[in-house]
Amino acid sequence: MSFRLQPSPPTRPNRCQLFGPGSNPKLFPKMAASAADVINLDLEDSVAPSDKDAARANVIAAIGDQDWGHKTLAVRINSLDTPYWYRDIVDVMEQAGDRLDQIMIPKVGCAADVYAVDALVTAIEAAKGRSKAISFEVIIESAAGIAHVEEIAASSPRMAAMSLGAADFAASMGMQTTGIGGTQENYYMQHGSDRHFSDPWHWAQAAIVAACRTHGVLPVDGPFGDFSDDEGYRAQARRSATLGMVGKWAIHPKQIALANEVFTPSEEAVAEAREILAAMAEATARGEGATVYKGRLVDIASIKQAEVIVKQSEMIAG
Repeated sequence: MSFRLQPSPPTRPNRCQLFGPGSNPKLFPKMAASAADVINLDLEDSVAPSDKDAARANVIAAIGDQDWGHKTLAVRINSLDTPYWYRDIVDVMEQAGDRLDQIMIPKVGCAADVYAVDALVTAIEAAKGRSKAISFEVIIESAAGIAHVEEIAASSPRMAAMSLGAADFAASMGMQTTGIGGTQENYYMQHGSDRHFSDPWHWAQAAIVAACRTHGVLPVDGPFGDFSDDEGYRAQARRSATLGMVGKWAIHPKQIALANEVFTPSEEAVAEAREILAAMAEATARGEGATVYKGRLVDIASIKQAEVIVKQSEMIAG
C-alpha cells in the first residue's frame, strides 16, 4: 500500500443500472417499481433527435412526480459533441426537483470534459440554492477515454462511478465486431482442435477498475446487447465482478434479476468470508500472521478480501 491511502468509493448499492428512454414516460413507473439499484433516465442514444425536447420535459416531470424510493436516480445527458448537452443540464438542474442524485456523462474523452459539466452544474447549484450536490458517472466509450482513464477518474470530487460503453468503445477502437459485450467469434486462441474464446473487453475493464479504485470511484460494467442470452449476460457479469466491478447495466428489465444475482454475494461466500475473518482473529490472538483455512493459506491480505465481501453484503442488506 502507498503512504497516500486510496479514498473509499461511495457506499451505495450499485448492482444493476436500469436504462429507460426519456421519450417513453410510460416506462417510468415500472422502472421505479423494479429491483434495480440505479435508474438512468436517458436523454442520449435511446432518444431520437426530434424527440430530445419532449424527452427532457418528460424526465423533468418524472424526477419530481414519480416515487423513486431509495434508488439512485440519474439522468444521462447527451454528449459534449452535440448541441443538446448544455440544455439537458440547465433545464434539468433548474426545473427538476431535488430528488435527482446523479448526472451520467457519456463519451468522456478527457478530464476537461468533466470539468466543463462540473462548472455548469456548480454554477446552477449556487444560483438556484440547491441543497444536494449532484454526483457524476462517466462512460468510457472511446480510445481517448481509455487512454485518459485515470485523469478522468480523478477529474472532479463529484465523480462517483465510471462505466464501460462497449459499442461506441469498439467503434472508436476500430474493433471488427458489431456485438455489444460478451465474447466475440473471432477473438480466440486455438490449441489443437479446441478453440478458447477470450473476452476482448477484459483489459479495458481492468484499466477502469484500477483507475476507479485509485480515486474512490465505483467501477461499473456496461451493456450486454443480446437480452435473449441470459447465460451470456451472467458470464460477462461474473467476469466483471471477479475483476472488481460492482454492477452492470440492464437494457431490458429481464437483466435486472441477473445483475442482482451476480453482484449480490451468495450466502456461502459471505459465510466463508466470516469464517476466514474468525480464523485470522484467532491466529492474531496467538501472535501469528497467517493460518490455514480449509487447506489453504490465509493471511492479512485475506482479511482485506474477506472484508470486501462482508461489507458488500451488509450494505445491500441495509
